[in-house]
Amino acid sequence: MRYSRSNLSLCRRSFPSPAAQHGVALVVALLLLVVITLVGLAAVRGTIMQQRMAANLFDRQVAFQSAEAAVRAATARITGNPGDIARNCQAGGVFCQGNPFDDPKLDTSKIITVSPGTGTGQFDAGGLAASKPQYVIENMGNWYNPNTSTGFGQSANSHNYGAQGTSTTAVYYRITARSGDPAVVGDRAVVVLQAMVKQG
Repeated sequence: MRYSRSNLSLCRRSFPSPAAQHGVALVVALLLLVVITLVGLAAVRGTIMQQRMAANLFDRQVAFQSAEAAVRAATARITGNPGDIARNCQAGGVFCQGNPFDDPKLDTSKIITVSPGTGTGQFDAGGLAASKPQYVIENMGNWYNPNTSTGFGQSANSHNYGAQGTSTTAVYYRITARSGDPAVVGDRAVVVLQAMVKQG
């Protein structure tokens, strides 16, 4: 089959010369390399973020258990160690803040530091805790004891049957515990817990 010269020139024009294609492959390869690098960096960043979140959650759980152990230790020591009680919040002229650790008037000698592995119900963090837990015990005064009620107020018509109830009270203590001294802990987690304990 014979081709005319005009058909051959059309065939040559439809295919670019090899010299015109040299830079295209390099540009495409570089673009793909940049995209893969960005995807890889995003994956690494996400992994690092998740690792930090897991470490912070673990640190907070250790701090929570440490503070909870301090509450248990303080509960066990209330009746036998009256010297641990920081102050009587029901006494006249005594003002007790919500968090005694923030009170500049609190006697720092009444901040009790718990040694790991000692006392009742102690939590030994095995060196994982940032600091030893601490607690403060405050006497909140005498209040109504629901365990000794004779029935007054227990039903809507109890007053009709002459049930007068009793005036029995009990001493209530407020325990404020924290997982460690913030000055020692640094940027680690600090958990503060409070519990009301009725004596007897």
